[in-house]
Amino acid sequence: MQIKILGSAAGGGFPQWNCACSNCSAVRAGTFAGQRRTQAQVIVSGEDESWFLLGASPDLRSQIEATPELHPKAGVRISPISGVVLTSSDLDHVLGLLLLRELQPLHVFATASVLQILQEDNSFFGMLNRVPRQVEWSSIVPGAPFELTSVDGCRSGIVGTALTLATRYPAYVTPKRAGQLRSTEAVTGLILESSGRRLAYLSSVGSIDEKLMEALNNVDVLLFDGTFWSDDELMQVQSSGATAQQMGHVPVGGSAGSLRRLAKLRHGKKIFIHINNTNPMLNESSPEHRAVREAGWEIAEDGWQFTL
Repeated sequence: MQIKILGSAAGGGFPQWNCACSNCSAVRAGTFAGQRRTQAQVIVSGEDESWFLLGASPDLRSQIEATPELHPKAGVRISPISGVVLTSSDLDHVLGLLLLRELQPLHVFATASVLQILQEDNSFFGMLNRVPRQVEWSSIVPGAPFELTSVDGCRSGIVGTALTLATRYPAYVTPKRAGQLRSTEAVTGLILESSGRRLAYLSSVGSIDEKLMEALNNVDVLLFDGTFWSDDELMQVQSSGATAQQMGHVPVGGSAGSLRRLAKLRHGKKIFIHINNTNPMLNESSPEHRAVREAGWEIAEDGWQFTL
């Protein structure tokens, strides 16, 4: 399985367009000890040349152009992108679908509840169904394996399993609508397996329990929610706002943070992804960055790639 990280930041990217926090200001001034990042986007491929997106980033067009593997090669309007796996209905994870509306056959996988939100509640996404089989929508069930296949049935050799990570739907979903949907289908992570090797992609983790620990204990590469360093990070920066946990993210630092909670995971490569622009671990000269690296973790950067 080929894996490439096209984007590694949380919503808004880094720097964020309307933010003048110390991180964003230093990046613009050219004094920051770290890298710019686009919004989180990962792609995977099996043994052929077709690729599947994990999520659909708002930065997807520029990310595709920066990635030669995703450029059309087989014909005038034939992309090597075969499908998309959506892990939530958050705007940062689905807006990129609208950038793929140029009649490219795509296979989109998501839970039934996420598909309902996109297909029944948002007329914009009708642009993906202007002609027959422009997009084939397939529902997935947490805990039930499914294979990544193209619209025409070509097999990737990659089998995925969705894991329920949180039960909160985005703010644009009305309370009435949310009450009609399955809470276990709101936010999921993915375990992808090919040839006995396993990748875990969990960009939004609301809590860490023993069941999740068990699922992660035998993965070869873990891409884990690194959105915030501390629970009150936004409050420190802007004197207001929600906590990390209220927004559905376990912070990295602190006594109950993921860095400490996941310390028992001894095997495989561990990488934080989906990192907010305010997170101090982005600064490679910071004690937070040093703590992450000393704990055996890496902090994802755009363009990283590896093979399982």
